[in-house]
Amino acid sequence: MSLEQRLTDDMKTAMRAGEKETLGVIRRALSAVRNARIEKQADLDEPDGIRVVRSIAKQHRESIEQFRAAGREDLAAKEEAELRILAVYLPPEMDEAQLDAIIDEAVAATGAASMKDMGTVIKAVMARTAGQAEGGTVSAKVKARLGG
Repeated sequence: MSLEQRLTDDMKTAMRAGEKETLGVIRRALSAVRNARIEKQADLDEPDGIRVVRSIAKQHRESIEQFRAAGREDLAAKEEAELRILAVYLPPEMDEAQLDAIIDEAVAATGAASMKDMGTVIKAVMARTAGQAEGGTVSAKVKARLGG
């Protein structure tokens, strides 16, 4: 079942159950996935759909940080609740050891020796992680590995 179909089914379930918060989050995610499909002018494969949902989750995390910095714990809690709903549609995060191993393999495969090669390594790592690692985390780890 595609991500779009799962979101549609879950939206119907939330509607029947009267779960307004869940319904709102799923509707926004479904809208973003449909918009991405329209932009691409083709059906989204699973990694593309996950990328869309992951970007929504990233926006929620950034909002949480900003609300906490402004002392708005009530709004941060609301964003965290919405993030937990979205997490159901994302693959589990890759653990540190696996990610480090993939980075080491990518560095060896690309022959990266300096920070100039960082983009090449990140691209190789992101292709291998298939949505199980955030770009910011990968970037920081690659930078540390290449001595930046």
